[in-house]
Amino acid sequence: MKEFINYILKFGNLNKQQADFLMSRAKTLELHKDEYFSEAGKIPRQVGFILEGVIRFCYYNNKGEEITHSFSEENHFVSDQQKFEAQVVASDYIQAVTNCRLLVFSKKDWDEIGNTIVGWEAIKVLIEKNCLLKTIERRSPLVSEDATTRYLSFIEQFPGLVNRIPLSHIASYLGITQQSLSRIRKNIR
Repeated sequence: MKEFINYILKFGNLNKQQADFLMSRAKTLELHKDEYFSEAGKIPRQVGFILEGVIRFCYYNNKGEEITHSFSEENHFVSDQQKFEAQVVASDYIQAVTNCRLLVFSKKDWDEIGNTIVGWEAIKVLIEKNCLLKTIERRSPLVSEDATTRYLSFIEQFPGLVNRIPLSHIASYLGITQQSLSRIRKNIR
């Protein structure tokens, strides 16, 4: 749990009492591979912090194809934040790609943290901005680069993920077929 507090401290200060209060509101959740943290069509009920494992965000396009649009790994938050805060129905699925262990906070506890810890809202805004910026930095090159360059960028951005997640998810994230990804991988070895 120390990883969680250290992550929070990158964005603001907490004294021991505040850190203890924050941890008192956290619960541990184990997700098995392919289980959902949050599902499209349902209201997101929790915010999580990944202690172990990899999570992906995906949706189904109008052709019924599954599209992966981002990944999160250890020491990152995971939530459909806007839908969670507004308590409205999500349009994305948040799914465990590997077995995962997370710290989770219910909406009630998350709100209580905000109402109790002075300066929490400022910390939360900085965390959200950081998460959004990372997502944009990772997605932007995917628009203009060829498939090989996108794959090489993926390896650079997610060095520990290539051997942890199915190629089908990587191909979906890169916007290519699994066969194309296999050819690219074969050609760069």
